[in-house]
Amino acid sequence: MELIPLPVFSDNYIWLLHNHERALVVDPGEPTAVLAWLEEHGVVLDTILITHHHPDHTGGVDALRNATGAKVFGPLNEKMPEPLKRLGAGHTVEVLGLTFHVLEVPGHTAGHIAYYCEDIDGEPLVFCGDTLFSGGCGRLFEGTPAQMLKSLEQLSRLPDATRVCCTHEYTLSNLRFALAVEPDNMDLTQHTAHCKSLREQNLVTLPSSIGLEKRINPFLRTAQDTVARAARAHAGAASNDPVAVFAALREWKNRF
Repeated sequence: MELIPLPVFSDNYIWLLHNHERALVVDPGEPTAVLAWLEEHGVVLDTILITHHHPDHTGGVDALRNATGAKVFGPLNEKMPEPLKRLGAGHTVEVLGLTFHVLEVPGHTAGHIAYYCEDIDGEPLVFCGDTLFSGGCGRLFEGTPAQMLKSLEQLSRLPDATRVCCTHEYTLSNLRFALAVEPDNMDLTQHTAHCKSLREQNLVTLPSSIGLEKRINPFLRTAQDTVARAARAHAGAASNDPVAVFAALREWKNRF
């Protein structure tokens, strides 16, 4: 299997996974990049996976379905480009000989889902849309802090080796915020330097991994004293409640 991030718009990635004959794509916000890649490599599009309803993740679905006949899967309770098969927690998708488990991860949107595969060439992988970013998390457009914290905790329980395939190149801006929260985190400092080097070469900073994110991402580290203290200090609050800490951190990031 080969995993490829196709850059579209200013900072989106359409993830494409293929076995040199057939492919799946995740969150195709536009069709042109996908169709061009398929034609160049002689690969057939088998399946489209959608994590949530935002147009920069669904805008290319109809054109790709019409051009290729690909099967489409998406969230159970969000407005989607029909026809498609709708999925919720506990459902699985069989594609390219792989089994993807559907996780409900509301917060960014009310019905956001993720797709987790335990073994792709020996490594687990999650397509997490706009829920978890490298160094950050999605804005809360429709969900609550409690929902998003629960969703992130669910993702953090995946194996450390799990490749994190999020859909935006937000890494450097997220890491700048993370350093404001935890300036003495050496893992974070080292990873920031690594990602700066990648971007200077116009290379992708993704996928990340669950293990790495647990060391560098403040939104997965709200139980750490350093993160909780920084969030409380910024908000001028004293509450140790995990949801309150997360909410303060997210609001800080919104205005950073």
